[in-house]
Amino acid sequence: MSVSVKTFLPRTLFGRSLLIMVTPVLLIQIIAAYVFFDRHWSKMTERLAYAVAGEIAVIAEKIEEDSSADTVRKISQDGAQYLSLLISYEPDVTLSAAELGYNSPSLVTRKLAYALEEQVRRPYKISTDPSEKWIEVRVALKDGILNVSPPQRRLFSSTGYIFLLWMMASSIILLGIAVLFMRNQIRPIRRLAIAAERIGKGRDLPPTFKPEGAREVRQASQAFIDMHDRIKRQIAQRTAMLAGVSHDLRTPLTRLKLQVAMMGSTPDTVAMRHDIDDMERMLNAYLDFVRGEGGEASSRTDLKDMLERIVQLTRRSGSTIEFEAEGDLSIMLRPMAFERCLNNVIGNARKYARSIWVRAERADGETIVITVDDNGPGIPEDQLEDVFRPFVRVEKSRNAATGGVGLGLTITQDIVHGHGGEVTLSKSPHGGLRVTITLPV
Repeated sequence: MSVSVKTFLPRTLFGRSLLIMVTPVLLIQIIAAYVFFDRHWSKMTERLAYAVAGEIAVIAEKIEEDSSADTVRKISQDGAQYLSLLISYEPDVTLSAAELGYNSPSLVTRKLAYALEEQVRRPYKISTDPSEKWIEVRVALKDGILNVSPPQRRLFSSTGYIFLLWMMASSIILLGIAVLFMRNQIRPIRRLAIAAERIGKGRDLPPTFKPEGAREVRQASQAFIDMHDRIKRQIAQRTAMLAGVSHDLRTPLTRLKLQVAMMGSTPDTVAMRHDIDDMERMLNAYLDFVRGEGGEASSRTDLKDMLERIVQLTRRSGSTIEFEAEGDLSIMLRPMAFERCLNNVIGNARKYARSIWVRAERADGETIVITVDDNGPGIPEDQLEDVFRPFVRVEKSRNAATGGVGLGLTITQDIVHGHGGEVTLSKSPHGGLRVTITLPV
Protein backbone atom coordinates (compact mmCIF):
# COMPACT_ATOMS: atom_id res chain seq x y z
CA MET A 1 0.00 0.00 0.00
CA SER A 2 1.49 3.32 -1.07
CA VAL A 3 1.84 6.06 1.54
CA SER A 4 1.32 9.66 0.46
CA VAL A 5 3.67 12.43 1.54
CA LYS A 6 0.63 14.35 2.80
CA THR A 7 0.25 11.74 5.54
CA PHE A 8 3.38 13.07 7.25
CA LEU A 9 2.67 16.77 6.74
CA PRO A 10 1.32 18.84 9.67
CA ARG A 11 -2.43 19.38 9.69
CA THR A 12 -2.47 22.86 11.22
CA LEU A 13 -1.56 26.16 9.57
CA PHE A 14 0.95 26.85 12.34
CA GLY A 15 2.66 23.49 11.79
CA ARG A 16 2.86 23.97 8.03
CA SER A 17 4.13 27.54 8.40
CA LEU A 18 6.74 26.30 10.85
CA LEU A 19 7.74 23.58 8.39
CA ILE A 20 8.12 26.20 5.64
CA MET A 21 10.48 28.17 7.88
CA VAL A 22 12.44 25.25 9.32
CA THR A 23 13.06 23.32 6.10
CA PRO A 24 15.16 26.00 4.30
CA VAL A 25 17.14 26.76 7.47
CA LEU A 26 17.82 23.07 8.03
CA LEU A 27 18.86 22.53 4.42
CA ILE A 28 21.18 25.55 4.53
CA GLN A 29 22.80 24.25 7.71
CA ILE A 30 23.28 20.76 6.24
CA ILE A 31 24.80 22.15 3.05
CA ALA A 32 26.99 24.61 4.96
CA ALA A 33 28.17 21.90 7.35
CA TYR A 34 28.93 19.51 4.49
CA VAL A 35 30.84 22.14 2.54
CA PHE A 36 32.68 23.25 5.65
CA PHE A 37 33.72 19.77 6.75
CA ASP A 38 34.42 18.47 3.28
CA ARG A 39 36.30 21.51 2.02
CA HIS A 40 37.54 23.73 4.77
CA TRP A 41 37.98 21.62 7.91
CA SER A 42 39.15 18.50 6.08
CA LYS A 43 41.64 20.49 3.99
CA MET A 44 42.94 22.35 7.02
CA THR A 45 43.41 19.11 8.99
CA GLU A 46 45.23 17.60 6.01
CA ARG A 47 47.65 20.53 5.85
CA LEU A 48 48.35 20.42 9.59
CA ALA A 49 49.00 16.68 9.34
CA TYR A 50 51.38 17.21 6.41
CA ALA A 51 53.28 19.82 8.44
CA VAL A 52 53.69 17.50 11.43
CA ALA A 53 54.58 14.55 9.19
CA GLY A 54 57.23 16.67 7.47
CA GLU A 55 58.77 17.57 10.81
CA ILE A 56 58.79 13.89 11.83
CA ALA A 57 60.44 13.01 8.51
CA VAL A 58 63.24 15.56 9.10
CA ILE A 59 63.78 14.34 12.66
CA ALA A 60 63.89 10.71 11.50
CA GLU A 61 66.51 11.59 8.85
CA LYS A 62 68.67 13.42 11.40
CA ILE A 63 68.55 10.63 13.96
CA GLU A 64 69.28 7.94 11.37
CA GLU A 65 72.37 9.96 10.34
CA ASP A 66 73.55 10.40 13.94
CA SER A 67 71.77 8.48 16.71
CA SER A 68 74.18 9.43 19.50
CA ALA A 69 72.79 10.44 22.86
CA ASP A 70 73.93 14.07 22.49
CA THR A 71 72.30 14.44 19.08
CA VAL A 72 69.05 12.89 20.27
CA ARG A 73 69.04 15.13 23.35
CA LYS A 74 69.68 18.26 21.25
CA ILE A 75 66.93 17.33 18.76
CA SER A 76 64.55 16.58 21.65
CA GLN A 77 65.23 19.97 23.26
CA ASP A 78 64.77 21.88 20.01
CA GLY A 79 61.59 19.94 19.18
CA ALA A 80 60.06 20.67 22.58
CA GLN A 81 61.06 24.35 22.46
CA TYR A 82 60.24 25.30 18.90
CA LEU A 83 57.85 22.64 17.59
CA SER A 84 55.90 21.53 20.73
CA LEU A 85 57.00 17.94 20.05
CA LEU A 86 58.04 15.41 22.69
CA ILE A 87 60.83 13.38 21.09
CA SER A 88 62.59 10.26 22.35
CA TYR A 89 64.63 7.48 20.78
CA GLU A 90 64.71 3.76 21.71
CA PRO A 91 67.77 2.07 20.17
CA ASP A 92 67.82 -1.60 19.25
CA VAL A 93 64.00 -1.91 19.33
CA THR A 94 61.72 -2.86 16.45
CA LEU A 95 57.99 -2.65 15.66
CA SER A 96 56.19 -5.90 15.07
CA ALA A 97 53.74 -6.27 12.19
CA ALA A 98 50.82 -6.42 14.65
CA GLU A 99 51.70 -3.00 16.05
CA LEU A 100 51.71 -1.14 12.75
CA GLY A 101 48.89 1.23 11.78
CA TYR A 102 46.60 3.29 14.02
CA ASN A 103 44.05 2.54 16.74
CA SER A 104 41.49 5.29 16.04
CA PRO A 105 39.67 5.84 12.71
CA SER A 106 39.15 9.54 13.37
CA LEU A 107 39.65 12.15 10.65
CA VAL A 108 42.81 13.51 12.32
CA THR A 109 44.36 10.04 12.65
CA ARG A 110 43.57 9.09 9.07
CA LYS A 111 44.98 12.34 7.68
CA LEU A 112 48.17 11.93 9.76
CA ALA A 113 48.58 8.30 8.65
CA TYR A 114 48.24 9.34 5.00
CA ALA A 115 50.80 12.14 5.50
CA LEU A 116 53.26 9.76 7.21
CA GLU A 117 53.00 7.32 4.31
CA GLU A 118 53.64 10.16 1.85
CA GLN A 119 56.56 11.84 3.64
CA VAL A 120 58.16 9.59 6.27
CA ARG A 121 57.94 6.38 4.19
CA ARG A 122 58.80 4.14 7.16
CA PRO A 123 56.78 1.71 9.27
CA TYR A 124 54.81 3.59 11.90
CA LYS A 125 52.27 3.24 14.67
CA ILE A 126 49.86 5.97 15.77
CA SER A 127 48.32 5.89 19.25
CA THR A 128 45.73 8.44 20.38
CA ASP A 129 44.55 9.29 23.87
CA PRO A 130 41.74 11.90 23.84
CA SER A 131 41.97 12.41 27.59
CA GLU A 132 45.66 13.38 27.39
CA LYS A 133 45.18 15.49 24.22
CA TRP A 134 48.41 14.08 22.81
CA ILE A 135 49.10 11.79 19.87
CA GLU A 136 52.00 9.34 20.00
CA VAL A 137 53.74 8.42 16.75
CA ARG A 138 56.27 5.57 16.75
CA VAL A 139 58.45 5.36 13.63
CA ALA A 140 60.70 2.34 12.94
CA LEU A 141 64.25 3.47 12.04
CA LYS A 142 67.26 1.36 11.04
CA ASP A 143 68.59 0.92 14.57
CA GLY A 144 65.61 1.72 16.81
CA ILE A 145 62.28 3.42 17.24
CA LEU A 146 61.64 7.15 17.14
CA ASN A 147 58.86 8.33 19.47
CA VAL A 148 57.27 11.69 18.60
CA SER A 149 54.27 13.03 20.52
CA PRO A 150 52.65 16.14 19.02
CA PRO A 151 49.76 17.81 20.90
CA GLN A 152 46.35 17.52 19.33
CA ARG A 153 46.21 21.27 18.75
CA ARG A 154 49.03 20.80 16.20
CA LEU A 155 46.69 18.56 14.16
CA PHE A 156 43.23 19.79 15.04
CA SER A 157 41.50 23.19 15.16
CA SER A 158 38.49 23.79 17.40
CA THR A 159 37.26 26.65 15.24
CA GLY A 160 35.16 24.17 13.26
CA TYR A 161 33.13 23.19 16.31
CA ILE A 162 32.85 26.80 17.38
CA PHE A 163 31.56 27.71 13.92
CA LEU A 164 28.96 24.94 14.01
CA LEU A 165 27.85 25.83 17.54
CA TRP A 166 27.43 29.47 16.60
CA MET A 167 25.51 28.52 13.47
CA MET A 168 23.17 26.18 15.36
CA ALA A 169 22.69 28.56 18.30
CA SER A 170 21.90 31.52 16.06
CA SER A 171 19.49 29.40 13.99
CA ILE A 172 17.67 28.20 17.11
CA ILE A 173 17.39 31.76 18.47
CA LEU A 174 16.14 33.13 15.16
CA LEU A 175 13.75 30.20 14.78
CA GLY A 176 12.36 30.84 18.27
CA ILE A 177 11.75 34.48 17.38
CA ALA A 178 10.09 33.44 14.12
CA VAL A 179 7.84 30.98 16.00
CA LEU A 180 6.69 33.75 18.37
CA PHE A 181 5.85 36.03 15.46
CA MET A 182 4.14 33.18 13.59
CA ARG A 183 1.98 32.34 16.61
CA ASN A 184 0.85 35.94 16.78
CA GLN A 185 -0.10 35.78 13.10
CA ILE A 186 -1.93 32.45 13.44
CA ARG A 187 -3.90 33.44 16.56
CA PRO A 188 -6.36 35.78 14.73
CA ILE A 189 -7.05 33.06 12.13
CA ARG A 190 -7.71 30.55 14.90
CA ARG A 191 -10.07 32.97 16.64
CA LEU A 192 -11.89 33.53 13.36
CA ALA A 193 -12.31 29.76 12.94
CA ILE A 194 -13.67 29.46 16.50
CA ALA A 195 -16.12 32.32 15.85
CA ALA A 196 -17.29 30.67 12.62
CA GLU A 197 -17.80 27.39 14.47
CA ARG A 198 -19.83 29.13 17.18
CA ILE A 199 -22.08 30.76 14.57
CA GLY A 200 -22.48 27.39 12.83
CA LYS A 201 -23.71 25.93 16.14
CA GLY A 202 -26.25 28.70 16.61
CA ARG A 203 -24.34 30.73 19.19
CA ASP A 204 -23.44 34.41 19.20
CA LEU A 205 -19.99 35.78 18.45
CA PRO A 206 -17.60 35.84 21.44
CA PRO A 207 -17.68 39.30 23.09
CA THR A 208 -13.90 39.59 22.76
CA PHE A 209 -13.85 38.83 19.04
CA LYS A 210 -12.59 41.73 16.93
CA PRO A 211 -10.58 42.17 13.71
CA GLU A 212 -6.85 41.81 14.38
CA GLY A 213 -3.70 40.48 12.77
CA ALA A 214 -2.55 41.03 9.20
CA ARG A 215 -4.58 43.20 6.83
CA GLU A 216 -6.05 40.22 4.96
CA VAL A 217 -7.07 38.54 8.22
CA ARG A 218 -8.64 41.78 9.44
CA GLN A 219 -10.61 42.05 6.20
CA ALA A 220 -11.86 38.47 6.55
CA SER A 221 -12.81 39.03 10.21
CA GLN A 222 -14.65 42.26 9.45
CA ALA A 223 -16.47 40.62 6.53
CA PHE A 224 -17.50 37.79 8.85
CA ILE A 225 -18.79 40.24 11.47
CA ASP A 226 -20.73 42.14 8.81
CA MET A 227 -22.20 38.90 7.47
CA HIS A 228 -23.24 37.85 10.98
CA ASP A 229 -24.89 41.22 11.59
CA ARG A 230 -26.74 41.05 8.26
CA ILE A 231 -28.03 37.56 9.03
CA LYS A 232 -29.26 38.61 12.48
CA ARG A 233 -30.88 41.73 11.02
CA GLN A 234 -32.55 39.68 8.30
CA ILE A 235 -33.89 37.19 10.84
CA ALA A 236 -35.16 40.00 13.06
CA GLN A 237 -36.89 41.70 10.11
CA ARG A 238 -38.44 38.42 9.01
CA THR A 239 -39.71 37.71 12.51
CA ALA A 240 -41.17 41.21 12.85
CA MET A 241 -42.83 40.98 9.44
CA LEU A 242 -44.36 37.60 10.20
CA ALA A 243 -45.57 38.82 13.57
CA GLY A 244 -47.48 41.48 11.67
CA VAL A 245 -48.74 38.90 9.20
CA SER A 246 -49.86 36.74 12.11
CA HIS A 247 -51.81 39.63 13.60
CA ASP A 248 -53.38 40.57 10.25
CA LEU A 249 -54.43 36.99 9.43
CA ARG A 250 -55.66 35.98 12.85
CA THR A 251 -58.11 38.90 12.99
CA PRO A 252 -60.19 37.90 9.90
CA LEU A 253 -59.97 34.25 10.92
CA THR A 254 -61.43 35.11 14.30
CA ARG A 255 -64.24 37.08 12.63
CA LEU A 256 -64.97 34.14 10.34
CA LYS A 257 -65.11 31.76 13.30
CA LEU A 258 -67.58 34.04 15.09
CA GLN A 259 -69.74 34.43 11.99
CA VAL A 260 -69.82 30.68 11.37
CA ALA A 261 -70.67 30.03 15.03
CA MET A 262 -73.63 32.43 14.77
CA MET A 263 -74.92 30.73 11.61
CA GLY A 264 -75.94 27.60 13.42
CA SER A 265 -75.08 23.99 12.69
CA THR A 266 -75.59 22.95 9.10
CA PRO A 267 -73.52 20.74 6.77
CA ASP A 268 -72.17 23.87 5.11
CA THR A 269 -71.16 25.54 8.37
CA VAL A 270 -69.51 22.36 9.64
CA ALA A 271 -67.41 22.20 6.46
CA MET A 272 -66.58 25.88 6.86
CA ARG A 273 -65.45 25.30 10.46
CA HIS A 274 -63.15 22.49 9.28
CA ASP A 275 -61.69 24.75 6.60
CA ILE A 276 -61.11 27.56 9.12
CA ASP A 277 -59.45 25.12 11.57
CA ASP A 278 -57.20 23.85 8.77
CA MET A 279 -56.25 27.40 7.84
CA GLU A 280 -55.47 28.27 11.47
CA ARG A 281 -53.41 25.11 11.95
CA MET A 282 -51.45 25.73 8.75
CA LEU A 283 -50.89 29.36 9.71
CA ASN A 284 -49.57 28.39 13.15
CA ALA A 285 -47.28 25.74 11.68
CA TYR A 286 -45.94 28.15 9.09
CA LEU A 287 -45.28 30.84 11.68
CA ASP A 288 -43.53 28.33 13.94
CA PHE A 289 -41.32 27.31 11.03
CA VAL A 290 -40.24 30.75 9.86
CA ARG A 291 -40.01 32.32 13.32
CA GLY A 292 -37.59 29.77 14.71
CA GLU A 293 -35.89 30.16 18.09
CA GLY A 294 -33.18 32.65 17.12
CA GLY A 295 -33.69 34.82 20.19
CA GLU A 296 -32.94 32.02 22.66
CA ALA A 297 -29.48 31.95 24.24
CA SER A 298 -27.38 28.77 24.30
CA SER A 299 -26.64 27.09 27.62
CA ARG A 300 -25.01 23.91 28.89
CA THR A 301 -27.73 21.23 28.76
CA ASP A 302 -27.77 17.54 29.65
CA LEU A 303 -29.54 15.76 26.79
CA LYS A 304 -30.09 12.71 28.97
CA ASP A 305 -32.34 14.67 31.35
CA MET A 306 -34.19 16.28 28.42
CA LEU A 307 -34.80 12.94 26.71
CA GLU A 308 -35.91 11.26 29.93
CA ARG A 309 -38.48 14.03 30.44
CA ILE A 310 -39.84 13.64 26.91
CA VAL A 311 -39.90 9.83 27.23
CA GLN A 312 -41.88 10.03 30.49
CA LEU A 313 -44.46 12.33 28.87
CA THR A 314 -44.73 9.95 25.91
CA ARG A 315 -45.32 6.98 28.24
CA ARG A 316 -48.05 8.87 30.07
CA SER A 317 -49.86 9.29 26.76
CA GLY A 318 -50.06 5.50 26.50
CA SER A 319 -47.23 4.83 24.01
CA THR A 320 -44.65 2.09 24.37
CA ILE A 321 -41.16 3.63 24.35
CA GLU A 322 -37.71 2.41 25.38
CA PHE A 323 -34.83 4.74 26.18
CA GLU A 324 -31.10 4.08 26.44
CA ALA A 325 -28.27 6.60 27.04
CA GLU A 326 -24.51 6.16 27.18
CA GLY A 327 -21.65 8.54 27.94
CA ASP A 328 -21.57 12.22 28.79
CA LEU A 329 -24.43 13.93 26.94
CA SER A 330 -23.78 17.47 28.17
CA ILE A 331 -23.67 20.00 25.32
CA MET A 332 -24.10 23.70 24.58
CA LEU A 333 -27.44 24.30 22.79
CA ARG A 334 -30.68 26.27 22.86
CA PRO A 335 -32.75 24.04 25.18
CA MET A 336 -36.26 25.19 24.23
CA ALA A 337 -35.58 24.93 20.50
CA PHE A 338 -33.93 21.52 20.74
CA GLU A 339 -36.61 20.13 23.04
CA ARG A 340 -39.13 21.23 20.44
CA CYS A 341 -37.07 19.37 17.81
CA LEU A 342 -37.05 16.16 19.87
CA ASN A 343 -40.77 16.50 20.60
CA ASN A 344 -41.41 16.72 16.84
CA VAL A 345 -39.40 13.56 16.11
CA ILE A 346 -40.73 11.46 19.01
CA GLY A 347 -44.24 12.88 18.57
CA ASN A 348 -44.27 11.82 14.91
CA ALA A 349 -43.12 8.32 15.87
CA ARG A 350 -45.83 8.17 18.55
CA LYS A 351 -48.54 9.08 16.00
CA TYR A 352 -47.58 6.47 13.40
CA ALA A 353 -46.13 3.55 15.39
CA ARG A 354 -47.00 1.24 18.26
CA SER A 355 -43.48 1.11 19.76
CA ILE A 356 -40.56 3.56 19.86
CA TRP A 357 -36.89 3.04 20.62
CA VAL A 358 -34.72 6.04 21.59
CA ARG A 359 -30.96 5.85 22.02
CA ALA A 360 -28.44 8.62 22.76
CA GLU A 361 -24.69 8.14 22.94
CA ARG A 362 -21.42 9.99 22.65
CA ALA A 363 -20.02 8.40 19.51
CA ASP A 364 -16.56 9.87 20.00
CA GLY A 365 -15.02 12.87 21.70
CA GLU A 366 -16.67 15.37 19.36
CA THR A 367 -20.18 14.17 18.44
CA ILE A 368 -23.40 13.09 20.13
CA VAL A 369 -25.73 10.78 18.18
CA ILE A 370 -29.46 10.44 18.90
CA THR A 371 -31.47 7.74 17.08
CA VAL A 372 -35.26 7.36 17.19
CA ASP A 373 -36.65 4.08 15.74
CA ASP A 374 -40.26 3.02 15.35
CA ASN A 375 -42.20 0.14 13.84
CA GLY A 376 -44.66 2.27 11.89
CA PRO A 377 -45.33 2.37 8.14
CA GLY A 378 -42.11 4.30 7.45
CA ILE A 379 -41.33 6.41 4.38
CA PRO A 380 -40.37 5.11 0.91
CA GLU A 381 -36.62 5.30 0.37
CA ASP A 382 -36.95 7.44 -2.75
CA GLN A 383 -38.81 10.11 -0.73
CA LEU A 384 -36.58 10.29 2.37
CA GLU A 385 -34.98 13.56 1.23
CA ASP A 386 -38.18 15.10 -0.10
CA VAL A 387 -39.93 15.13 3.28
CA PHE A 388 -37.50 17.76 4.58
CA ARG A 389 -38.91 20.32 2.13
CA PRO A 390 -41.62 22.64 3.51
CA PHE A 391 -45.25 21.52 3.02
CA VAL A 392 -44.24 18.22 1.40
CA ARG A 393 -46.58 15.38 2.44
CA VAL A 394 -45.96 11.75 1.67
CA GLU A 395 -49.32 10.37 0.60
CA LYS A 396 -50.40 6.87 1.60
CA SER A 397 -48.01 6.87 4.55
CA ARG A 398 -47.37 8.74 7.73
CA ASN A 399 -48.58 12.30 7.06
CA ALA A 400 -51.71 11.26 5.22
CA ALA A 401 -52.99 9.43 8.26
CA THR A 402 -53.11 12.50 10.49
CA GLY A 403 -53.64 15.45 8.18
CA GLY A 404 -50.30 17.08 8.92
CA VAL A 405 -49.21 20.18 7.05
CA GLY A 406 -45.73 18.88 6.17
CA LEU A 407 -43.57 21.14 8.36
CA GLY A 408 -42.58 18.88 11.29
CA LEU A 409 -39.40 17.44 9.76
CA THR A 410 -38.59 20.78 8.14
CA ILE A 411 -38.66 22.50 11.55
CA THR A 412 -36.59 19.66 13.00
CA GLN A 413 -33.96 20.00 10.28
CA ASP A 414 -33.88 23.78 10.70
CA ILE A 415 -33.23 23.50 14.44
CA VAL A 416 -30.58 20.77 14.06
CA HIS A 417 -28.77 22.72 11.34
CA GLY A 418 -28.93 25.79 13.58
CA HIS A 419 -26.86 23.82 16.12
CA GLY A 420 -24.31 22.76 13.50
CA GLY A 421 -25.63 19.20 13.34
CA GLU A 422 -27.18 16.85 10.79
CA VAL A 423 -30.44 14.91 10.68
CA THR A 424 -30.90 11.90 8.41
CA LEU A 425 -33.70 9.41 7.73
CA SER A 426 -33.32 5.71 6.99
CA LYS A 427 -35.16 2.43 7.35
CA SER A 428 -35.32 1.22 10.93
CA PRO A 429 -34.29 -2.33 11.91
CA HIS A 430 -37.74 -2.52 13.57
CA GLY A 431 -39.46 -2.02 10.25
CA GLY A 432 -40.43 1.64 10.46
CA LEU A 433 -38.44 4.87 10.21
CA ARG A 434 -35.11 5.71 11.85
CA VAL A 435 -34.29 9.37 12.54
CA THR A 436 -30.62 10.01 13.31
CA ILE A 437 -29.52 13.35 14.79
CA THR A 438 -25.79 14.06 14.99
CA LEU A 439 -24.59 17.05 17.03
CA PRO A 440 -21.04 18.39 17.30
CA VAL A 441 -19.91 18.76 20.91
